[in-house]
Amino acid sequence: MSHSTYNKVWAEAQKELEDNLLPEELSAQVLRPEKDRVVFVQRLATLFVGYVQVFRQLEEAYDQVVHPQKRRLIREVLDGVMGRLIELKSEMVEKELSEYHYMDDVIQDLNLTPMDIEIPVPQYFLSERRKVLQERREMLSSILSTMGVEERPKVDVQPVTARVLNIEEAIKIIQVTERARQGRLRAKFMREIQQAEERQKRAKDVDRGPAALNQAAVRIQKVWRGFQQRTKTRKERDEEMIFLGMVLDPDHSQPCSSILVAKANQAKRRGKQEEYEEDFQKSFISVTEKLREMEGPDMRESLKDQIRQWFIECYDAAGSFPDYPEEEDGGSALIFSDKNPEELLETASKVEVDTNKKDVKKDTGKKDKGDEELESGLKMAPSAFLSDLERGCKTFTDVWQNRNESQNFSQRHEIELIKEDKRKEIESEIRVQVDELMRQELATWKLALEKGKGGKAKGAAKKKKGPKNGKKKKKEKDLTADRTTDSLFQELVEQALVKQPENVRLEDYLGDYSYLGTTLRQTDIEPMPSLSDLRQLITLYAILPLGSQKVHEKAPLVKAILLAGPNGVGKKMLVHAICQETGATLFDLSPVNLVGKYPGKSGLQMLLHMVFKVAKLMQPSIIWIGDAEKMFYKKVPKEEKELDPTRLKKDLPKMLKTMKGGDCVLIVGTTQYPFNADIKSFCKLYGKIILIPRPDYASRYVMWRQLIEKNGGQVTSALDLSSLAKISDGYTQGHMAQAVRTILSEARKQQLAKRPLTAAEFIAPLAKMDPIFKDEEEAFKNWYAKTPLGKKRAKAALGKEAEEETPGKAGKGGKKKGVK
Repeated sequence: MSHSTYNKVWAEAQKELEDNLLPEELSAQVLRPEKDRVVFVQRLATLFVGYVQVFRQLEEAYDQVVHPQKRRLIREVLDGVMGRLIELKSEMVEKELSEYHYMDDVIQDLNLTPMDIEIPVPQYFLSERRKVLQERREMLSSILSTMGVEERPKVDVQPVTARVLNIEEAIKIIQVTERARQGRLRAKFMREIQQAEERQKRAKDVDRGPAALNQAAVRIQKVWRGFQQRTKTRKERDEEMIFLGMVLDPDHSQPCSSILVAKANQAKRRGKQEEYEEDFQKSFISVTEKLREMEGPDMRESLKDQIRQWFIECYDAAGSFPDYPEEEDGGSALIFSDKNPEELLETASKVEVDTNKKDVKKDTGKKDKGDEELESGLKMAPSAFLSDLERGCKTFTDVWQNRNESQNFSQRHEIELIKEDKRKEIESEIRVQVDELMRQELATWKLALEKGKGGKAKGAAKKKKGPKNGKKKKKEKDLTADRTTDSLFQELVEQALVKQPENVRLEDYLGDYSYLGTTLRQTDIEPMPSLSDLRQLITLYAILPLGSQKVHEKAPLVKAILLAGPNGVGKKMLVHAICQETGATLFDLSPVNLVGKYPGKSGLQMLLHMVFKVAKLMQPSIIWIGDAEKMFYKKVPKEEKELDPTRLKKDLPKMLKTMKGGDCVLIVGTTQYPFNADIKSFCKLYGKIILIPRPDYASRYVMWRQLIEKNGGQVTSALDLSSLAKISDGYTQGHMAQAVRTILSEARKQQLAKRPLTAAEFIAPLAKMDPIFKDEEEAFKNWYAKTPLGKKRAKAALGKEAEEETPGKAGKGGKKKGVK
């Protein structure tokens, strides 16, 4: 597509922000709080869907726009939209008391499809850090190559030893092998007899003469005509189904030439982005030097004249020279406002009066009736990103919306815009220098005025010392101050604490949308979340904050996530997908992986110090804890006491507290037996607990098709995917993948042209596996109901029922029962 196309996409996203989303956000701050929780959550969901739409457009524009100055503004707004999405999600969780939200009614009202609200992963997470990631991969591969290709044996794997057989077992094995040998010989002998009989029969048929040949020809014609007619009928039936839209055209499975050309053009535009960015950086430096050389002296003299004029005006108005603004307050920048000298002199006194009033109001501890009315009800929390979005929209309107770019067909940078930006920076640099000179000049003027009046010159006012903060916080001792980051990284790799993530992406985690979530909730039935909802959670809680430093610093901070679910639902795959989407370094602190490494208390301190130090220096980073329940065992099993799985129980939460918003480090725990852990300590470490469900019917239907095609199979009309998805209810993604690999062997792939796949073939391998039974699923649900969010949701449900039964009654402290 052309430059104008992506400019149009960007303009549409900005228009949606400026005309619809931002006015609604700002009006929501002015309106009275909403009393109805359902209406408030619906408003949040509508805003969320709107921001997702804008996010998709801005991500596409940022990925393909080549103009370097436009890309900077798009990036600023894009980060703001990502942060606002995370804020809205956090607020929806707080108000609805659930990690999963169903917006099928919203997208139906807006005439959207589930794909339209799929949150994409921005391409720039990896493209703009390509060189750094390449260096890290090369360093990791070089360390692994020096170590050799042999992997460390896992502790939980028992060594293979020869099993001693008794006489009965040995005789039984010999009998089985001997019977098999005799059976093979007998089969070979019978095959030779059958082949001899067939040769004799063919010889007799040849001796019968032309009548036998005519009869054979008729039989062949009959079979061939039947086959030809059946093939023609099947082809006509398939064409009819394709015409009706009931079946996808097989040609569409292969990418058409236009799609390939479009992808090539997109790659070409990304190459142009790098080229144009280099030119922009070079001109940026040259333009700055020219401006500083040509316009710098004039700026300096102009500022001096303006400040002197301000001195004179203040003296004429008040009869004395003013105090020069301090550098911390902005210096002479405060002088050049829209106020006259008298107003400037009054500003300080007004500020003092306002602060005194605020202090008095705080001391009284009483609230106005209007404040009480505003507090009763649901209101949106203040946002840290709305100001960025408003600023981005204003810049777009002022600079780019109506800009004439007819002379800039190639979309390179514009020199005039660079000059406008750099003039402000140069002026601020010169202003600091001028302020120092003018303070001295003002002191000279005041001294001359005092001497003229015959009074004593007052000394310079002493600066007030700031209040002491009491006890100074002790800085953490750096246990590895004398070591480089590369040496620490190498040691962690050699100890198998840093691992290479598997090459999987989030889009490989297949799953369809939940189409009946809102309908079921309206009938007081809690729906099972779909895998599409889970992908959205992982994107919002893990990928977007780790990919953008600005979003991580300002958005609601999530330090640790727990992925809980039965075996085979893809917990480990999601960890590796987060690493691949963000280019994160993967650290493995699983209890099994720590056995025998860094023993003792001092060794444990060194281990955590090294891991968190390298994780912060090589951020973004993922610290993965597999079998996370072992760290918080209620009672350590006898067979695992020697492994000491709870050694991180006390020190890891302490290290978690040291993490700040600027540290792009995320702890991800995975567990399939969460009920074995002490839930109080468990939930204290992991701020977000995500229960991964088994795949529903729609997700299984999608997965069967994708898994079969990925493993070299073909989905034809002979394979009833609907029935296969129905009979595989209760089986996980791991079970389905294992069944597909079992069936699609090399021999079976070669037979696909003559014998297509059928649903019955997959029943046998599935029957040999244990599905997720209802008892196990209920155990996970009951455990999740004991987590902080699960308890809140249960209390909210009970509170609503109590409020309906006894309206008007108050609980403890005179407060009504119900949802807070």
